[in-house]
Parts: sequence; C-alpha cells; structure tokens
Amino acid sequence: MSNTVQTNLNLVKEKALEIRINSLKMIHAAKSGHPGGSLSIADLLSSLYFGGHMKYNPQNPQAEDRDILVVSKGHSSPAVYSTLGLAGFFNIEETINFRKLGSPFQGHIDSIRVPGVEISTGSLGHGLSNANGFAIAAKLDNNKKKVFAILSDGELQEGQSWEAFMAAAHFKLDNLVAIIDRNRIQLDGWTEETMALDSLEDKLKAFNWNTLVIDGHNPEEIDQALNKAYELAAANNMPVAIIANTVKGKGVSFMEDQVSWHGVAPKDEDLAKALEELK
Repeated sequence: MSNTVQTNLNLVKEKALEIRINSLKMIHAAKSGHPGGSLSIADLLSSLYFGGHMKYNPQNPQAEDRDILVVSKGHSSPAVYSTLGLAGFFNIEETINFRKLGSPFQGHIDSIRVPGVEISTGSLGHGLSNANGFAIAAKLDNNKKKVFAILSDGELQEGQSWEAFMAAAHFKLDNLVAIIDRNRIQLDGWTEETMALDSLEDKLKAFNWNTLVIDGHNPEEIDQALNKAYELAAANNMPVAIIANTVKGKGVSFMEDQVSWHGVAPKDEDLAKALEELK
C-alpha cells in the first residue's frame, strides 16, 4: 500500500457534517430510509474521500488506478450518495430524489446508475467477498490500488463474512482494509443480544488479520489508523481490519443509540430539531 498521507482534519470534519445534514434531508424527503447507520459512518466516509486516503476521479469514475471502496452496508445509501455528491461525482442537489420512482438514488446503493458506486450492495454479508475480488484482481494486474470495505457489525453474524475474512488472510491481501462500523445496533436490537460478536478484536486476530480498534467519530484517530494500516500491511503482507467504535445516529441526540432510528424517516419536527443540533 501507499505511504502515509497528510490530512486536513478540519475539512474532514466539515464534510462529515455536510454528509449528515444531507443524509437526513434525503430520508425526510423520501419519508423512508435508514438514518441511524448513515450517521454512524459519516466520519469514516469523510476521512476516506476528503482526508486524502482514497484516489478517485469524478470525471473518470472507472479510472484504472482508482482506489476501490465497497460499502457492504448498502442501506446506508444516503451517506454514500451524499459523500459522492460532495466529492463531485454528480450534483448533490439531485439526491433529494432519493427513493423516488425513476431516481438512480435507490434505497440500496446501485453501481449501474450512480457514478462512484463500485458495486451494488444491500444483501448483507457479501461485501467483504466482493472487496476480496477487487483486491485479488488488482494483484493479478499488478495494480497498486488500495481496496477498502465498510462493513456493518450486524452482518458479521453471517457465515459468509467469516469465509471472506479467512480467504483474505489466505491470499495475503495486503492491499485490503476492512472498516467495521461497530455501532452495536442492528434491525432487531443490540448486536450482543441478537448474536454476540465480542470479542470481535480477538476473532479477527485469530483469522490472522492485522487489527486496530479506534473511535470511529474521531477524525484524527481514523486518519492515524488508516496510516497505520498501510504500515502494518506492508510489514507482514496481510489485510487490516479497523474496528471503528461508533454510535448509531451520531450527531443527533434523540437518534443516538436508539434501535428505533435504524430505519425510520424523521418527521418535519424531527428534521428541524436534528438540523438545529447539527448546525
């Protein structure tokens, strides 16, 4: 992987705030969507796209030397669309048509109609396998691109995810960084009550992954972890997992750590209150 990058942390913070605001506006307009998980990954997406960690070209989304991001938790599409719009892949104002008939901005991210989306996701548990495929292809092509995957913690309860972790280590995919959105809440409730995942760090290490644990809302920690990931991967030629401890609904007090805000759109008064808090 490439060497340490220099990051404008203030820009990362500003863009993360914009991602949160636009995500909530989209979901409110559609009267449908997933606010909790969109808000929890805003800082992660901002760090990747605006912190200098991903190489991309909005004018040529399929550039051969671009870095790859697979967002396995495809229901967090509002955050993904907001990020890509801010990054210049399309006019962000168009995202207000989220989930409307004929709109490319579907409820789960769509790689066919939305530039910048590498692969359509939403069937949870498959994203890391897709990321493995991108990473293996890059190695076969002798392409130095980096491959990132953002996974939900709930989907790690599926066996497919662990087959993918095992395969990535077996093939020594040192060009792959998996970031786990560890907000501890899924559709049915708390992850540890539904199907316990802890100690997640120990599990990943047992699968021979380099593993880091960070505050997923601290841009400085995210930046340091990504730089550390490149160093670790280069040192032992193995993939890296970053467990990002996050808060579902981060940034909006009445949404934070609330299972009920997994997939419910804010009403007019909710949106007004949320935007006031964010601004």
